[in-house]
Amino acid sequence: MYNAISRSQVYVLDQDQALYFYVDTLGLEVATDADLGFMRWLTVRVPGDPVREILLERPGPPAMDEGTATQVRELLTKGACAGSLFLTTDDARATFETLRSRGVDITDEPAERPYGIDFGIRDPFGNHIRIGQMFEVPA
Repeated sequence: MYNAISRSQVYVLDQDQALYFYVDTLGLEVATDADLGFMRWLTVRVPGDPVREILLERPGPPAMDEGTATQVRELLTKGACAGSLFLTTDDARATFETLRSRGVDITDEPAERPYGIDFGIRDPFGNHIRIGQMFEVPA
């Protein structure tokens, strides 16, 4: 019935700041940056992956009324409404060092786990991001 997950979404308070963080700091690329009139549709993706995108959405209309958007922004600021993203890399330790040198908020240093090596970071809005180097699964 389904064949892919094409878009995920996280809330951000400032789309320009989010664009800088996700593209210039993390190394993703802009997929779409369009003014739809009622909202800015801003998506990023892993370079070379035209299928999956992350919508960097500012809380507000049309998805929610302004009162609800204010509450969501307050919760996001407190870190109580954060989303989660999971990215993979070929070298978790090298990626960690690169991101640390760029001043990214590290929440969990690289550790070997049953599935691979991963670590955690947080974006400027409190969204949690796990970055992992996955072990090959025997066939």
